[in-house]
Amino acid sequence: MSMKQELQQQKNRLNKSQLKLDAAKSRGDDAMVTKFTNDIEDINKKISQLTHKQNFALNKERKALLDMPFSREITKQEQADMGKLKKSVKGLVVVHPLTKLGKELRLEVVTGFAPKEF
Repeated sequence: MSMKQELQQQKNRLNKSQLKLDAAKSRGDDAMVTKFTNDIEDINKKISQLTHKQNFALNKERKALLDMPFSREITKQEQADMGKLKKSVKGLVVVHPLTKLGKELRLEVVTGFAPKEF
């Protein structure tokens, strides 16, 4: 299971537990209230761990791209035939500005990062 799916699953569990907690509070069932309160705390811890892990991986990838010696904007013509471009430039990584990585890098145009000039 990917990190994204696991994070979504934990958020769904949190939402269900919160709904059950509200129902238990309305009934006045103290045992269930404490159980769901503890569950919510555990789920929140797991969610924070997963988001930290996700941010760490994104930061690591961002640093790897910034360490590449060459980067430039990818023209519209090159974007139209991306397969040809990737075959001609070994190690090319293309980043779109609307992806998480693109937003992290604060890109405004589609940019290519490569170990050699292209």
